[in-house]
Amino acid sequence: MRKLAFFEPEIKRIASILMPGLLKILLSGALLLGLCFSASAQTETDERAMISVSKGLSVSKDSIFLLNIRFRMQNRIGVRTNSTEDWSVNDFEARVRRLRLRFDGFMGTPDFQYYIQLAFSRADQDFDNGGEAKIIRDAIVYYHFNDRFYIGFGQSKLPGNRQRVNSSGNLQFADRSIANASFTLDRDFGIFGYYSGQVGQMVLNGKAAISTGEGRNITRTDNGLAYTLRGEWLPFGAFTNSGDYSEGDLEFEPTPKLSTAFTFSRNEGTRQSGGQLGLPLAQGVNLNTWIADLSFKWNGHACLMEWMRRKSNDLEAPDADGDLVAIPAGTGLNVQYSYTTRNFWETTVRYSQVNPEAGSPLKNQREVLLGVNKYINNHRIKLQAHVGYQSSFDSASTRDWFLGMLQIEFGI
Repeated sequence: MRKLAFFEPEIKRIASILMPGLLKILLSGALLLGLCFSASAQTETDERAMISVSKGLSVSKDSIFLLNIRFRMQNRIGVRTNSTEDWSVNDFEARVRRLRLRFDGFMGTPDFQYYIQLAFSRADQDFDNGGEAKIIRDAIVYYHFNDRFYIGFGQSKLPGNRQRVNSSGNLQFADRSIANASFTLDRDFGIFGYYSGQVGQMVLNGKAAISTGEGRNITRTDNGLAYTLRGEWLPFGAFTNSGDYSEGDLEFEPTPKLSTAFTFSRNEGTRQSGGQLGLPLAQGVNLNTWIADLSFKWNGHACLMEWMRRKSNDLEAPDADGDLVAIPAGTGLNVQYSYTTRNFWETTVRYSQVNPEAGSPLKNQREVLLGVNKYINNHRIKLQAHVGYQSSFDSASTRDWFLGMLQIEFGI
């Protein structure tokens, strides 16, 4: 990174005149960006702060303060047919799917870190489930005891299935799978713990959380909590640039890399139909979720597999109006394969299915997608396009349709 110390006093003088407080920090960061722009790359994750500067606005004070400021947006247009026989348009999707602003760094000491992520699009705020805007996606502080062990307190993603923990900016398709939509754990408020160990070249990761079980941005909870435990085994060593939590092999791993994992979560008395997600319920339900997943990469080839199983003591529960709401219990499967060329064109395919528990009012679902991506600046700036087939069926009826989507992701 280039350092132009000569300009720093003038930058600070202008900032102090124009704006106080936080706006002063933002302006200083913007001016510094034109002078100090890092060309390094780092995989964005939602489980820790990004301490090394990576193509974002960065303001620091020796080793006692660091603020990274980043944004990203996903603009898309899509179409869905009425059925596989009737190709007339059922609906268009044209919107800003995600617009995020992220702050992270450390305060006082590099061991005491923070991570804040705010959402500004309607879909990102989960407005349709509960009728209120949930702007805060992540707000958590971490303390690092050493390089291997750290804990967090606040609101963040639970250590659930790999695709959910992946940042939405690191996905191969515009959206996560239908299996993820049905059985993911998502975000919650609580205490988090992370440990990473190594035996020879093998890497072993342990992750745990005790959380409210009610999801993000709640005002109060009942006496039921959620308990989540995840273990990961990387027999061939760590992925380049944390690639086990980024879809596609953009690092072109020179040797095979594999990560396998298993998660169990017990959510007691949740008031959301999907645990941390879904529609509000008038009474609590208990959910047990099992997840197994793996990520494999080698020389441009990448494979992601996830299996999820959820059981509940109820398949339906009443909402505040007394209407019955379906509880998503059953099994889900998601498989993705991709190949990336050296000029960063990627072809990828996905198969995903959801099979609800016997007696559930929910229907079976299937999804097959074929995508083509062009990575301009890794996952930061990319063009994504896919076409595919989806169906929803039970013993009485079947609905199926074709779909297509084009998405542009832009961020720093």
